[in-house]
Amino acid sequence: MLLEGFGTILWLLNLAMLVLAVVALGFAAFAREDAYRAAGKQSKMFWLILLGVTVAVNLIIPMLFLQIAGLIATIVFLVDVRPALQQVSGGGRRGGSSSDGPYGPYNGGR
Repeated sequence: MLLEGFGTILWLLNLAMLVLAVVALGFAAFAREDAYRAAGKQSKMFWLILLGVTVAVNLIIPMLFLQIAGLIATIVFLVDVRPALQQVSGGGRRGGSSSDGPYGPYNGGR
């Protein structure tokens, strides 16, 4: 009974790692090539290959060591590379200053 619960937890962790890797691969695929160069990051092809191998490892070869290495690469992409790409591409913020609220500026319109 305890082993069944542990197996379920491992299955859910594997599924979460796979979903995270697929999402990161999608973000990497839809970003512009020149944004990678402008952000000073590795090339788009590098990230597509790395994240594609991560997805393949999660699907085909469920070895925990390889999955953890792929998870680290996925987290690096999502935490470091994607925000840099968004900043270079002008994504993320829709304009305005840091004091803007949902209905306008908090500083009285100054």
